[in-house]
Amino acid sequence: MTGRPRTASVLPALVLLLAAALAAPAAAAGPAGRFPAGFLWGVASSDFQSGGSFPDSNWTRYAARGAPDVKEPYGNSVDFRHRYPSDIALARGLGVEVFRTSVEWARVEPRRGHRDPAALAYYDDVVRRIEAAGMRPMLTLDHWVYPGWVAGRGAWDDPRTAADWLANARFLVDRYKGRGVIWITFNEASQYLYHEFRDRPMSAAQLLTMRDALIRTHRAAYDMIHKVDPGALVSSNVAYGTALNGLFDAALFNQATDKLDFVGVDYYYGANLENLTAANSLTGEYWKIDPEPEGLYYVLRSYQRRLPKLPLYVVENGMPTDDGKPRADGYTRADHLRDHLYWVQRAIADGVKVIGYNYWSLTDNYEWGSYRPRFGLYTVNVRTDPALVRRPTDAVAAYRSIIAARGVPSGYVPKRRPGWCSIEDPVATCLGTTPTPPAAYAPAG
Repeated sequence: MTGRPRTASVLPALVLLLAAALAAPAAAAGPAGRFPAGFLWGVASSDFQSGGSFPDSNWTRYAARGAPDVKEPYGNSVDFRHRYPSDIALARGLGVEVFRTSVEWARVEPRRGHRDPAALAYYDDVVRRIEAAGMRPMLTLDHWVYPGWVAGRGAWDDPRTAADWLANARFLVDRYKGRGVIWITFNEASQYLYHEFRDRPMSAAQLLTMRDALIRTHRAAYDMIHKVDPGALVSSNVAYGTALNGLFDAALFNQATDKLDFVGVDYYYGANLENLTAANSLTGEYWKIDPEPEGLYYVLRSYQRRLPKLPLYVVENGMPTDDGKPRADGYTRADHLRDHLYWVQRAIADGVKVIGYNYWSLTDNYEWGSYRPRFGLYTVNVRTDPALVRRPTDAVAAYRSIIAARGVPSGYVPKRRPGWCSIEDPVATCLGTTPTPPAAYAPAG
């Protein structure tokens, strides 16, 4: 203790807080500039969630026995496995340049040491058609799914799993090298751990064992991919988790920042003192969450400050509706898309190095135990439509227009007004300087 009066020690901190708050940029209606040339527009999916016709795996087992997160059977999802040519054509029609999916270990190697020729032919054709459509593949090596034979011997508890995983990854990277693939090793490690903890289930000790294995395996995979496919971009996308984000980052991200070529951010919802609806994520009722589009701006800015040398890529962003029904507040998928891209555009204008954006997802799919949350640009009614028709939402035309114009319309004012005191950046938003366009915000309805 210095013995100085308490007010004297507090004043410098208050001055710094006020300066930081005053430095927070005020949003303008229609952010300056366009998305830069070369910006990567994309759509995202995963093969298990969309594919159907899936072989034995941890998740087919969870679905079959009704694990805690499972509310309804898996079935054949939206049958991407047999409809991928037309789905890839839908993505091409949007004007996107990146098509993200996963190459599932459970399909490729249904028995240890045996690679399925039919599965490889399927994935070869998926990648070929993505390229033929003028898009770049973003391939996830692990989207929370592993073969049944791995599950049967203890999953990530077994030290052989990491070596077998890396052998499969090496095989796939060697197969698709030199084709501009953007590689994702593990999708959202924090949520991978969470679902395994609930649905497998695991003890706390097993959770830590799996976490350590994922970290070591990602680090080894990063080095392997750069050796086999020089020049490829490699990352492990991180789920943004509002008040729990520090815990989410500790799953893998914090221990792998030197083994990332870009920060892959998945942003679905935020929170502020006027909007605490993110608590609905605890019950899985994601459609009850009121979006916080401006939170994406703060999240991107925060990760850029932490890792100033790395670019950022929004690997997933989207909004679920309740079984395809309109939101009670009238906020549409197109509103959500424009509002979030407004704030991405603002982040770029303010110096954040964002290189790409993927919408989750191209079509509705199996959201880890339920078809009720509908995220798709194209909606598909799995329960009642045996034809699985892809019906465009209002976001299809909106996304196509934004991509063609390289940004939201000039003078655009977000439908969703920024809330006060955002968890994403409390210093910049809790002192009355929340970024607000000069024009009044349009009502959501």
